Amino acid sequence: MNFQLDMIEDKIEFFEGTNLDTIEKQINEKIDQNKAIMLEVASVSHQMHVDGSGRRFYSAVVHFKLKKGY
Repeated sequence: MNFQLDMIEDKIEFFEGTNLDTIEKQINEKIDQNKAIMLEVASVSHQMHVDGSGRRFYSAVVHFKLKKGY
């Protein structure tokens, strides 16, 4: 049996919620989890949408990359 591990070099995560605090908490938890597999934040993109009822909806995309030097 041949067993081989490959490093994850790029990973993109999507987050959504009805307030910024929720998304910020989700992103911070994911940053801590991804540190364990040697990934760091490369970029963050976010948007806010207001529906017809005036409710706000937030979304974010975080691009994680392998830490330099590995």
